[in-house]
Amino acid sequence: MTATANSILDFWFDREVEKLWFNSNRDFDKKIQSLYEDTYQAGVDGLLKDWEESPKGVLALIILFDQFPLNMYRGNKKSFDAEAMSREIARKAIENNFDQQLTLSERSFLYMPFMHSENLEDQRASVSLFEKAGLKSNLRFAKHHQSIIQRFGRFPHRNKILGRGNTQEEEQYLNSEEAFLG
Repeated sequence: MTATANSILDFWFDREVEKLWFNSNRDFDKKIQSLYEDTYQAGVDGLLKDWEESPKGVLALIILFDQFPLNMYRGNKKSFDAEAMSREIARKAIENNFDQQLTLSERSFLYMPFMHSENLEDQRASVSLFEKAGLKSNLRFAKHHQSIIQRFGRFPHRNKILGRGNTQEEEQYLNSEEAFLG
């Protein structure tokens, strides 16, 4: 059974869930998988295209494709399968000025697929979008993500999950105190 765009947004922007956005745990991951995995699959299969016609629908798709997989499939390469889809949807939404119809908190998630990209142009877009919106906390993280991509051309913390070997420099970085582990 698939969820609605509104039910996804109501869930994600609930005050109690907000506390778990970047501090999730196994129970939270399981809850998201239980509630939304069928909807995620329906979206990946192209069955939720009509959501792309409204700002709130687009936002729900981006949360479904960019945020939920990180929880549902934590530690598995499936957690990145829909990232490209989320960026394409975000690009179209920005072209249609949908981002301007969202709150700043909502807008931060619309822009986040660019921060999660291993493409330097997407990283530049991320920094620019967060900067223009005045989202200072997100901007700090966007700049940090961009610096990792500038340095390595990818996120080293994903290497093991994606079956990629580490370079010597990446290995040193991952074993250092400065390492970003996801």
